[in-house]
Amino acid sequence: MTTLSTEHLIGIRDLTAEDIELIFKTADAFKDVINRPIKKVPSLRDITIANLFFENSTRTRLSFELAEKRLSADVVNFSAASSSVKKGETLVDTVNNILSMKVDMVVMRHPNPGAAKFLSERIDARVINAGDGTHEHPTQALLDSYSIRERLGEVKGKKVVIVGDILHSRVALSNIYALQKQGAEVMVCGPTTLIPKYISSLGVKVEHDLRKALEWCDVANMLRIQLERQDIKYFPSLREYSMQYGLTKEILDSLPKKIVVMHPGPINRGVEITSDVADSDQAIILDQVENGVAVRMAVIYLLASQIKR
Repeated sequence: MTTLSTEHLIGIRDLTAEDIELIFKTADAFKDVINRPIKKVPSLRDITIANLFFENSTRTRLSFELAEKRLSADVVNFSAASSSVKKGETLVDTVNNILSMKVDMVVMRHPNPGAAKFLSERIDARVINAGDGTHEHPTQALLDSYSIRERLGEVKGKKVVIVGDILHSRVALSNIYALQKQGAEVMVCGPTTLIPKYISSLGVKVEHDLRKALEWCDVANMLRIQLERQDIKYFPSLREYSMQYGLTKEILDSLPKKIVVMHPGPINRGVEITSDVADSDQAIILDQVENGVAVRMAVIYLLASQIKR
């Protein structure tokens, strides 16, 4: 298989296991490129990509922009904070105005779940979802799986626990879908108030004791507490949360086996993980960042190759 089975990347649910494998093989080639002295390829010299961020983001936006420039695409950046959206313009009008400038692909982050799908059904351009509300964040899940594959050889058969704010996390949902499609076992761990009621219907284990979860897993993905999405208090305090669900070097060293520690960033050091865990050789957090560029290059390249010129 040399092309993806979908025209857009809205969510992991739309991808097949073969699609994920193709993205990873393509990312392998691009990882070689970004580690060369000349880090660019002319693959998308005639493609224009618009980055539409209706929600603040630093790492994801920079990662996409770098991926696009490494592929030699023309890049247009759009920030909702300084746009006509503030003046009442609709999403479709905003995007159609941008598309009239002959844009081929749109990378969009939006606070509303379903915004990327809504857009893909109404515009004549490829759409990549860079995060929609608490729904999905597919490229983050892909780079997380890619990083596990790189460190452990394969994802199939591995036990992965996702710890923290599952309720408000689009990363958790995309990761669950991606890991299961590749044959991994998935567990979620956190306070009862931060575990959604429907989660067990997705075929994942639920654990409220961090130590038990860590003893079970091969990989621990530690999520940030999404205070900006929380409208009520889900636990007494950050200190209380950290005492129950924060990963320390002491806990890590006391486990019966060496586990891999991941974090989608940005890290709240001292809350979900301590600094000595984040900087330890068991953490692959900086590998995730590097792999993010290669995986996003792969997704952009594969979707752009379907565009009829």
